[in-house]
Amino acid sequence: MLHSTSAPDAVTGARIWLERIRGLPLPGKVRVMNVCGGHERSITMAGLRGALPDQVELIPGPGCPVCVCPEEDIYAAIQLARNGVIVAAFGDMLRVPCNAPKAEPRSLEQAKAAGGDVRPVSSPEEVLPIALENPDHEVVFFAAGFETTIAPVAGLVARGLDAGLPPNLSVLLSGRLTWPAVAMLLDSDTPGFDALIAPGHVSTVMGPEEWEFVAEKHGIPSAVAGFTPESLLAAMYSVLRQVIESRPFLDNCYPQVVQTGGNPTALKILGEVLDVTDANWRGIGVIPASGFSLKSELQALDARHRFAINPDEDRKRAGEMPPGCDCARVVLGKIYPNECVLYGKACTPRKPIGPCMVSDEGACRIWWASGVRE
Repeated sequence: MLHSTSAPDAVTGARIWLERIRGLPLPGKVRVMNVCGGHERSITMAGLRGALPDQVELIPGPGCPVCVCPEEDIYAAIQLARNGVIVAAFGDMLRVPCNAPKAEPRSLEQAKAAGGDVRPVSSPEEVLPIALENPDHEVVFFAAGFETTIAPVAGLVARGLDAGLPPNLSVLLSGRLTWPAVAMLLDSDTPGFDALIAPGHVSTVMGPEEWEFVAEKHGIPSAVAGFTPESLLAAMYSVLRQVIESRPFLDNCYPQVVQTGGNPTALKILGEVLDVTDANWRGIGVIPASGFSLKSELQALDARHRFAINPDEDRKRAGEMPPGCDCARVVLGKIYPNECVLYGKACTPRKPIGPCMVSDEGACRIWWASGVRE
């Protein structure tokens, strides 16, 4: 490993890593993609882009589950709410727009304003009381997220295997795995980055081994990072050293939390209740083996089965980003947020057009919150 955790405090540690980076003999422009939306928030809010040498270009990556949640799933959740079903969803999903006709609600927030029973939750544990307190109503938990979020969702479902869940509760699952999107980029002709910062919280659950393919198969330097400037700068130093030395490998710069093998309990529960399937990413398309679905024996808990939910392909722009929205290219690191023609004009956090301006993990929202107005 190239990193150290012996700095006396976080601020001093970050300063030490920054000075080490500035002292590196960089060969030229090095494009570093940070996969995680949480990393992007930490990088932007700490002003790391402006502090790093000009040769280092930091690129936001595909780590925003709200941004890639299938448009058709959002539409389905809205229709459930309009038809008397109580819909519970993580708070940042409520304002994500879908491509509904103008006369209809275009988000769960608008469906709630129109009389639907939509309830924001911050944890799967909050869903169970809603179902127990409303036994005469169907309750659907619209669960979108990456591995870190889906693990506790799987824990809720697993409880149904042991003690049974309320019969009025079902799950509309829109879970995704993070690494397949990066693999898709690396398998393309223009991956767009020279080094990778892998997500620390996902690696905590799934294990850092998931990211070894980046260095082993593609020869791309990579490092797992936490969410402090110190950890992020340590990871950046590691991958830049790897570039200079032409010695790509996976470095764990978050050893306090990320351990080999991940979280065995979480992995066991995920394997018991979920299958890995091909999945649609909004604006991007189907990525093989990139999604979670409930196992067939758990159909009774699957809202898609209970309510016979099928994608409505007859809707205008069904499954797509809103007109003019470049969120998909932002997610894939093809453009920066402020290069979208809607950024700061038609699309702002107060009136978002695309999902990247809604979520706290969306690069557009993060950049806007940090003061990028041009």
